[in-house]
Amino acid sequence: MKKRFSETQIIGFLREADAGVAVKELCRRHGFSDASYYLWRRKFGGLDVSDAKRLKALEQENARLKKLLAEAVLAQAVTQEVLRKKW
Repeated sequence: MKKRFSETQIIGFLREADAGVAVKELCRRHGFSDASYYLWRRKFGGLDVSDAKRLKALEQENARLKKLLAEAVLAQAVTQEVLRKKW
């Protein structure tokens, strides 16, 4: 799924709102919903651009590690099943 706005843009929107721009006006001007704004505020609130990039890198690393763990658990289960059938 392609995202419409980058983390840098989202943090810019959040900073605009912190500076005093009304949320409704901000959403209308940039073309996103109120729900998106509040979701972004919950996820990126208080972060700098470098923090957001670090967060994205950590999320990608976490997904990769979860996939490796799932593959290892599956391989272990298959091995145990084969060993049970041999005896």
